[in-house]
Amino acid sequence: MSRVDFYHLQNQTLENVLPKLLEKAYETGKKIKIKVGNEERVEFINTLLWTFDDQSFIPHGSKKDGFAEMQPIWISANDDIPNEATMLFLVDGAKVEVDYVQQFERVFNIFDGNSETAVNEARVFWKALKTAGIEIYYWQQESNGRWQQKA
Repeated sequence: MSRVDFYHLQNQTLENVLPKLLEKAYETGKKIKIKVGNEERVEFINTLLWTFDDQSFIPHGSKKDGFAEMQPIWISANDDIPNEATMLFLVDGAKVEVDYVQQFERVFNIFDGNSETAVNEARVFWKALKTAGIEIYYWQQESNGRWQQKA
């Protein structure tokens, strides 16, 4: 059964939050897919993960890098899963169907709380998942940047 966690960005940007969440997910030893909202952002996220912290290393790749099946973290704007990931990160408004979500153990839907469009899309996605009986959780940032689970 899949679990979907909604991360409502309010006090920090995706660029600050994504690497930290990915580090924790990567430590589990499971393969990860990052689906971005559009093709232009694939290489932005790819570069971000190489440069966000000179003391950290998160192995990853995209179509540009090749060797998809060998990448622990695969970044793309489509629904491919060449690395057989069991975790999915949805960023930049990436959309998926409920059936697609069910291919993963865990899904992280990270959305911009300062965008009315992103918030509305998250609500629609939440309702679809709830209707399908998927386990869902909602996390909101506190002023110090920590995540608090909300009911």
